[in-house]
Amino acid sequence: MRATVSAFALLAAVAAGAQQPTYSGHGADSVPAAVVAKYAPPPLEPAVTRPIQAMLDVRAPGLGIVAPDGRRLYFGWRITGTPQVFRLDGPRAFPIQMTGGEDPTGVAGVTPDGRWLVLQRDAGGREDPGLFLQRAGGGPLVTVQSIPKVRTHFQFAGEDSQAIYYSANDVAPENFAIYRYDIASGAKTAVFAEKGLWAVADHRGHGDGLRLLLMRIKGPFAREYVEYVPATKARTALLGADEDVEYDAAYAAQDGELLVRTNRFGEFRRLYRWPIGADTAAASFREVLAPAGMDVADFGIDDARRHVYATINDGGYTRLVVLDARTLAVQKLPLPQDAEHVYPGRPTPDGRFVPIGVESGTAPRTSYVWDWQRRRLVQWVVPSAPEVDTATFARARLVHYTARDGTRIPMFVRFPPGCAPDENRQSAPCPVLVEFHGGPEAQALPGFSPYMQLFVDAGFIVAEPNVRGSDGYGRAWLEADNGVKRLDVITDIDDAGRWIRAHWARGGTPPRIGVMGGSYGGYAALVAMSMFAGTYDAGVAVVAISNLQTFLRNTAPYRRALRIAEYGDPDRDAEALARLSPVTYLDRVRAPLLLIQGVNDPRAPVGEAIQMHEALAARGAPSQLILFADEGHGAAKRANQVLQIGHILRFFATNLTDRPQR
Repeated sequence: MRATVSAFALLAAVAAGAQQPTYSGHGADSVPAAVVAKYAPPPLEPAVTRPIQAMLDVRAPGLGIVAPDGRRLYFGWRITGTPQVFRLDGPRAFPIQMTGGEDPTGVAGVTPDGRWLVLQRDAGGREDPGLFLQRAGGGPLVTVQSIPKVRTHFQFAGEDSQAIYYSANDVAPENFAIYRYDIASGAKTAVFAEKGLWAVADHRGHGDGLRLLLMRIKGPFAREYVEYVPATKARTALLGADEDVEYDAAYAAQDGELLVRTNRFGEFRRLYRWPIGADTAAASFREVLAPAGMDVADFGIDDARRHVYATINDGGYTRLVVLDARTLAVQKLPLPQDAEHVYPGRPTPDGRFVPIGVESGTAPRTSYVWDWQRRRLVQWVVPSAPEVDTATFARARLVHYTARDGTRIPMFVRFPPGCAPDENRQSAPCPVLVEFHGGPEAQALPGFSPYMQLFVDAGFIVAEPNVRGSDGYGRAWLEADNGVKRLDVITDIDDAGRWIRAHWARGGTPPRIGVMGGSYGGYAALVAMSMFAGTYDAGVAVVAISNLQTFLRNTAPYRRALRIAEYGDPDRDAEALARLSPVTYLDRVRAPLLLIQGVNDPRAPVGEAIQMHEALAARGAPSQLILFADEGHGAAKRANQVLQIGHILRFFATNLTDRPQR
């Protein structure tokens, strides 16, 4: 073992010497303008872009926020090419555009009196959103706070509608304080300013009786909770201060009690009641919702403490469970039974109205509003699918592949007609695209996806594995890749391609396989193409990590501690990080690789893509780089989405099929 470690240490040293960090920081300031111009996206022919444009018109607006009186719905929509805010003045009414311009804008809240919308706007994809107010009937925006390189996030609106509360890292980039903004005067007051990544998990009361349930983010899932009274500055520690434990908490209907979602006491997340001030022994947590073998994926409670809304992760499918907040009895709602995902939006302050989203594999999400008083479910938003029959979309099938240690890995697969292993309508195997999700603590899900359908229509089987480290399959599965443990399961990436070659061959001919992904999925694609070179025939990495050391040192400060908790410490775990970095295996890369990156990305810095591409180009490896000057962590603008998708489609058609797109 010692000799093996030494060999890897030598390999890491050689790779580091050949690939010294070529950048510092992140965003446009970290890369010369000439480099950005050099790698600008090439234009595409109409034959490539037309089907993409048509598919991008197949969409549903955002789930939305119901006005307190139930007469309006405010929601986000990309119909202009950039996310903006719209409203409906009644069910299935004509949408009225509320915001405009080139910067993505979303609705974050509505004051309880219904007079003001609270909006978030992000300039250039830099993920430094500003906070704004707008009259509920429309009009110019009132700036609450918008500061370059500062993240300002809405937390809640006061019950008396006189103020809103927000968090911001305007004092130190790695700390978030809580502020109060007085709507009438525009005055800002610091409410809570301890060091850490703080947010408001819940609140009760107003004025001098206001209590805040504050949450400090300690890691990808670990949370600390305290109760804070702004009027007296009294601070009471509740949960997680001395624990590395996942907690998700809110005030229960009974005063003096919390609802807590946690996997501390078992493999899956359960929902419990916990008396404030009790010890944290298991006996103090009383079970509320515990589906066998499944996670309580999320939960919330309305401000009036009338109902609890919980979603269950049923192997990737989303089930909605609603409880009476006081009796905790299950409440029956007349929901569609054939949906793959059903989930709630934010209830109105009095708890009467709640938006509900319903999605299947062959139709865009439909948004409803449930009225508890009339016990009526009404469709508000009408999804659009012009010139497209979504009934023909390929539904995702759940299959499993076997890793080298015998572990069965779940994978959702979409097959074009005639391409499934149990179909024999053609002799040659269909090409396969394996897409790894981001996170890494995310989960590939079934459901409606025009994006995936574009690849299916082009003749590709699309497979989405949930490798170890993915959410939704229990705590052991989720934590299997934390830190240096990733070395033990990174082979799941390789095993997906190997299994597909062996099991989806036809007539003794294995399929050609491409690999793709964004963010951590982009990292996985680079690992597949470098560490496991030869398993995949072509790869696309979008906003990817190429060197875990340079990534951890240059990602945004507010994210660094959280990512170190996931990947490892740059100093203590330097050797493991080198073994896990794609740049360590540059000499193995032979198959064509396409890298796509937003210049303004604060998460995966643009330097990660540039250093990977330039190192490969210096070695004569087939690599292409595309930089979007006006995007961040992924393409948000429609024109850029068309270019990104088009170049990915053409790249795979050229390298995996006999029908290259020109």
